[in-house]
Amino acid sequence: MFGLTASMGVRLGPTQACVRCGQAARVANHLCLTCLLQTGLTPETGDGEALDALLAEINMKDAEWRLGHYEILEEVGRGGMGIIYRARQEHSRRIVALKRALSFHADSAETMKRFRREAEAAASLDHPHILPIYEVSEEEGLPFFSMKFAAGGSLLNARLALHSDPRRCVMLMAQVAQAVQYAHEHQVLHRDLKPGNILLDHHGHPMVCDFGLATWLDASTDLTQSLTIFGTPGYIAPEQASGLAGKARPTADIYSLGAILYDLLAGRPPFLGEHALAVLRETAEKPAPRLRTLKPQLDRDLETICERCLEREPEARYASAGALAEDLQRWLDGRSIIARPVSDATKALRWCQRNRVLTAVAFACFFLAAAVVFLGVAQWRSARAQRAWEEASAAPAFTAPEKSVAVLPFEDLTDNQADHYLAYGIQEDVLNNLSKVADLKVIGGESVRRFSPGPTRNLQQIGRTLGVKYLLEGSVRREGENVRVDAHLVDTTTGAHRWTEHYERKLTNLFDIHRELAQAIAYHLQAKLSAGEKAEISRPPTRNLQAYDLYVRASALAEDAKFSARIGAMFLEVEKLLNQAVARDPDFFRAYCLLAYTHDWIYFSAIDHTPRRLALGNAALKEAFRLHPNSGEAHLAMAQHAYWALRDFPAALAELAIAKKTLPNESRIPETRGFIERRQGRWEDAIREFQNSLDLDPRDLVILQELALTYNLQRRFPEMGATLERALAVAPQSMETRVIQAFVALQRTGDARPAHDTIETILSSDAKSAPELAEFMFRLGLYQRDVPAVARAVAAMSSEGLAADAIRFPRAWCEGVLARMRGDVSGAHLAFLRARGEAEEFYAKQPGFAGTLCVLGMIDATLGRKDEAITEGRKAVDLLPLNKDSINGAHARMYLAAIYAWTGEKDLALDELELLTGVPSDITYGSLLLDPMWDPLRGEAHFEKILNGLAPTVAP
Repeated sequence: MFGLTASMGVRLGPTQACVRCGQAARVANHLCLTCLLQTGLTPETGDGEALDALLAEINMKDAEWRLGHYEILEEVGRGGMGIIYRARQEHSRRIVALKRALSFHADSAETMKRFRREAEAAASLDHPHILPIYEVSEEEGLPFFSMKFAAGGSLLNARLALHSDPRRCVMLMAQVAQAVQYAHEHQVLHRDLKPGNILLDHHGHPMVCDFGLATWLDASTDLTQSLTIFGTPGYIAPEQASGLAGKARPTADIYSLGAILYDLLAGRPPFLGEHALAVLRETAEKPAPRLRTLKPQLDRDLETICERCLEREPEARYASAGALAEDLQRWLDGRSIIARPVSDATKALRWCQRNRVLTAVAFACFFLAAAVVFLGVAQWRSARAQRAWEEASAAPAFTAPEKSVAVLPFEDLTDNQADHYLAYGIQEDVLNNLSKVADLKVIGGESVRRFSPGPTRNLQQIGRTLGVKYLLEGSVRREGENVRVDAHLVDTTTGAHRWTEHYERKLTNLFDIHRELAQAIAYHLQAKLSAGEKAEISRPPTRNLQAYDLYVRASALAEDAKFSARIGAMFLEVEKLLNQAVARDPDFFRAYCLLAYTHDWIYFSAIDHTPRRLALGNAALKEAFRLHPNSGEAHLAMAQHAYWALRDFPAALAELAIAKKTLPNESRIPETRGFIERRQGRWEDAIREFQNSLDLDPRDLVILQELALTYNLQRRFPEMGATLERALAVAPQSMETRVIQAFVALQRTGDARPAHDTIETILSSDAKSAPELAEFMFRLGLYQRDVPAVARAVAAMSSEGLAADAIRFPRAWCEGVLARMRGDVSGAHLAFLRARGEAEEFYAKQPGFAGTLCVLGMIDATLGRKDEAITEGRKAVDLLPLNKDSINGAHARMYLAAIYAWTGEKDLALDELELLTGVPSDITYGSLLLDPMWDPLRGEAHFEKILNGLAPTVAP
């Protein structure tokens, strides 16, 4: 395949991209050293036929789309022994990760042994920060196993975002170290810990995976033999290079944990390239660079912790992963770490820093007593002052409303994964019921879903983060036809249990538990319940458990879709599940509400902006009002329908006011009101509503992104940057947020380097992220006049093309832009004709849609159809005036300005641009400076005046 022969040795060559793992490294026969080692080859000797077979397997398109009772959805990664897929389990429809052994390893008993060892090792461990194994099986002689699908990627993807947040890095590694300690306690040594083997769930919590190199610490097992594969240079302990000739030791994993922490904090592993190999060969003369040499602002204690882990002699490292976890937690708590003893004076100073209130009281009492002695104050005055200070010292450092609560995800203890909806459903239903109680403050679902269940979550810290006095947590287990729920109401100021209860019911009485839980919480928080609130809490969502399962799956999928590049396809799947749910229970009220929202979103986003889709949304709403016409949820659904589908803003606001009366804790009400205020040009009101929504759901990434967009349109870049920092603290793995943050500098100053570097960094660590970043890549490539970059973006782009707030440009349009950049006039003309055909067909299905008129106008302008282009652009502006829709109205005027510029009407174009610079819009200094769309206007005095008027007045 690559011109190899069986007699060829393997020699390391120049730095290239490894065809197997994609990493840039010195390669031999297109493979980096790590991948060579994982195939049993070395730089000195090799087997060309084996290497050819490996490369053939890697490049072979897998035609099998089903494995056992799993439907294969897509390949998500490859390792030395297996392929990893995203798959769907047939009977539960659950999304899982599926790892299958590579077929060319089938004849290797040692490799098959290692593959089964991975499944055996991981399946023996049950810890919240170890990726769980669901099933181990075999098909056609090849073993495979299913495991939890980690939607948040890995530390390899997230480490750049974490680089600027040392505290978050330490919190993650403390949890990982606890998981590794648990594995060691169960006699399992991992031996290949690295950022790529630490996955993140959709809440951002870490999970250790890939036990392919694991070995048992128990000497009685035959799995203590050394392996040819010994780990990953840069993260591997030096003593492992010898193949673990002696007994396996936990200190090897501690070295790897230190290397990962070093990487997260410094932005690079402790050793690179040949230095990493020297460490493996135990020939390195120098230690790793001091952490604070690379990043001077880091705390000295973090440097000490890393150095303790990276000691060459195993005995000099931490004695256990648990000791490392304890030191990391001590650093988080502001206490002295064990690895660096300090003086009594320093300990006292740190105690004062941790206990500021008590310290302040102590000093105050001291000076008060001195003043009393010095001034001879009367005894009654001294006593009164002392009582005042005692009252002050008794006040808690953290205060929250007394009647405030958040419902955390329940731990799922059910063995049968088909019943996984029980835990999710209990949280959602209890939260839904409590949110209707006006006498309570209840935090919204997006914020609480990010705190995965497990013994390691810090409830007091979660309470401070969410701003609530109480947390409800618990576990769910199904045993036959019975369901057992353990629930605890925790006081976040003390960590004590305010109330504990155990429920055991028949599965058919599941919703009785939901009702009783909500009523018990209201009772213990002394919240007053109106007759209407009692009736709402008592009403079960449905009597059909199959319908309920479909609804819960649809609800969870709709939440996940918000952060996926496949949002359109996922919402169509949500629609399918909900239709099945209402078919099983035609009186399923909440399913109709979610179905109406789903239709409205599909309609608004122009995935299907047709009268048929609008009618489907109307029909779902009609059913909801038939069942419960006075429900706040029905009125909220109607408000969203009026906004998303009908664009009737006054009607939407009126419906929101009705919904608010019975949904006092619903964050979607101020969020939707913020959307409407923004469309109506009331920008400060919109910001206030988004902040009100964040008060109810402080960790909702969508609301934070919308608030950042609002600042962007107003050209308030400092506020935009601060909001995006807050969003990244919530979801550091969000690629979209990272790229948008990097574009802030471009918009403000015209500096494209941060955006370019961020995109390249993401792509270098995860090449499969290109489709999600295609729009940003295309836009940046145009700004930089970078033809290869634009070509790469077009190649990664989906067939739907590009979309900006329901204005969709066909992929053929982007192909035409690329051809024109290459000087291919005829190719560009043909591509633009194809794009026009697609846009015409789309417009025929949705007549009067202003977004498609903008697209048609732009295409006709490029084709030289001046009159048609201007007519279409002006009609779009007439349909979307600024006083009707300040966002899409500004978009329509921007495209009209471009049409004028491309058809020679420069004065008209400049008039439109001047208008747009006086209102919130996408016209910024950076976009005017760099976008080729405005090239026909460059050199015009009026254009330069507009550009200079947007220039930053203060250096960034």
